[in-house]
Amino acid sequence: MTTTAAVTEDLDNPYALSHLDALESEAVHIFREVAGEFERPVILFSGGKDSIVMLHLALKAFAPAAVPFSLLHVDTGHNFPEVLDYRDRTVERHGLRLHVASVQDFIDRGELRERPDGTRNPLQTVPLLDAIDKGRFDAVFGGGRRDEEKARAKERVFSLRDEFGGWDPRRQRPELWQLYNGKHSPGEHVRVFPLSNWTELDVWQYIAREKIELPAIYYAHEREVFACNGMWLAPGEWGGPKDGESLQTRQVRYRTVGDMSCTGAVDSDADTIEAVIAEIAVSRLTERGATRADDKMSEAAMEDRKREGYF
Repeated sequence: MTTTAAVTEDLDNPYALSHLDALESEAVHIFREVAGEFERPVILFSGGKDSIVMLHLALKAFAPAAVPFSLLHVDTGHNFPEVLDYRDRTVERHGLRLHVASVQDFIDRGELRERPDGTRNPLQTVPLLDAIDKGRFDAVFGGGRRDEEKARAKERVFSLRDEFGGWDPRRQRPELWQLYNGKHSPGEHVRVFPLSNWTELDVWQYIAREKIELPAIYYAHEREVFACNGMWLAPGEWGGPKDGESLQTRQVRYRTVGDMSCTGAVDSDADTIEAVIAEIAVSRLTERGATRADDKMSEAAMEDRKREGYF
């Protein structure tokens, strides 16, 4: 069995699309639709795998022309160094414009306060909404997928946000036949999710097919980690490990990448893309469900943050 291949094409129909071709085509259509409907779109880009795939699709959508959108990253100050290095190299390689909204700047000005647990992921909402307002962005691309988490499963591809950035699932619009409604009032904006219908396995199969480079932390490597709330966390400036938590060196990799204080590693020997795909194919937990502490604060943690303006 070839795990990196898309669904086998119909040999009797040379025009049949694989499932990856269909997903790519849908995403490219979404990018072009936004370019035609909105004045100031922006792509959220963190250097994580979903945002990397999203940027790759945007580059394809407008080639050979340049991507007509800038990038936006909400920097918590507790990001993995490997991911930030990848972000900066990618921006330079493609000649893109990057806006950085810094959580640390808001803390320094007294507009946000550090949390007792040290995590800054929940603090991203205010800098994000501030950046959207100052940049006058009317469409904001995000890499969210419906298979990740219950609240994200409720999203449409075009997700209307009110003048405060808030999300109301009751205001979701029908999207029959890939017809997207970007209409919004002054002060409102639309979050756009080109990867909505993708799964984690789809993302990795597409990365393999397109030979997309990723930060090395997505593959198995030896790293110092410590056990905290059932996860392997990396030490860092955010404050871990604490009393009673000891460092140990393990072979791990990351399925998702966020704030170091809430993103857990998983024990793994998958050091190639083929091995990662094989590992994901038999997993029964989503990457957020398995490795994101910020989603375990309550049953409705993600939905509560989305209503406040988070992705």
